Amino acid sequence: MKTAADTVTPPPVVVGPPEAVPPAGRRSGSPWRRRLAEQGRAYAFLAGGLLCFALFSWYPAIRAVVIAFQKYTPGSDPEWVGTDNFTRVFDDPEFGAAWRNTFTFTALALLIGFAVPFVMALVLNELRHARAFFRVVVYLPVMIPPVVSALLWKWFYDPGAGLANEALRFAHLPTSNWSNGADTALISLVIVATWANMGGTVLIYLAALQGIPGELYEAAELDGANLLQRIRHVTIPQTRFIVLMLMLLQIIATMQIFTEPFVITGGGPENSTVTVLYLIYKYAFLYNDFGGACALSVMLLVLLSAFSAVYLRLTRSEGED
Repeated sequence: MKTAADTVTPPPVVVGPPEAVPPAGRRSGSPWRRRLAEQGRAYAFLAGGLLCFALFSWYPAIRAVVIAFQKYTPGSDPEWVGTDNFTRVFDDPEFGAAWRNTFTFTALALLIGFAVPFVMALVLNELRHARAFFRVVVYLPVMIPPVVSALLWKWFYDPGAGLANEALRFAHLPTSNWSNGADTALISLVIVATWANMGGTVLIYLAALQGIPGELYEAAELDGANLLQRIRHVTIPQTRFIVLMLMLLQIIATMQIFTEPFVITGGGPENSTVTVLYLIYKYAFLYNDFGGACALSVMLLVLLSAFSAVYLRLTRSEGED
């Protein structure tokens, strides 16, 4: 007896030549082609950024190294002079003062601008209320444009009607010349730079402190350690890498100080606040000596490259660990 299934006619089988199989290594969907396509798209997205870096960072840096060995004046053909630019810069009386002021500023910035953010981060870490509010207050100076901040402090330091001396008079304390005195100008600029830039450092320290396991503090308290002992034996060892990295970055940044001397003191009084970067500005735009300016830039580049190499070495070692 036939069923309905027996009456179903199967579909015809079409017999034809076998499909050609592309040889190995030439498939359109091979892994290396897919990787090449993905990397091509990635480099296409990066092309804009790389072009900007090439035009506005790498090319000017290479061009500055070349001009350091030339007698260059805009509108005239450059002339190769070898190391004459470096010799002339060395003989400049402001050269020694600029480097001395830069190193002094960096040392003072480490003493003041490095310890204060760490202490503020410790205080913020211990707060139980309004922590977010104080984070905003601490970070607020970073959001103020540097020139605006420098102009505010210039008015603040005014020896006549400035707010700093008014506060000292109110407290019946002797007033100061602040940025107008040769002995106090540099430390006044250190205070300005510390106030303007410590917000980001405080937040980095605060993030590092909050990453310390609480069990370490509990164990230290059980052993009878007081606050200072907990900071010494727990906090500092746990944050030593962050502290060292920020120290190197601060050295690199403070050695490029320019805005505060330019806006507040103009390099004075008596060249007490002339820094290397400010001297580069004077050579280029006041003396119209681009060869000397580039020679100074190369010297500063070599020094900062050494600190950058140390920074990269330490970060690489920490990553390998």
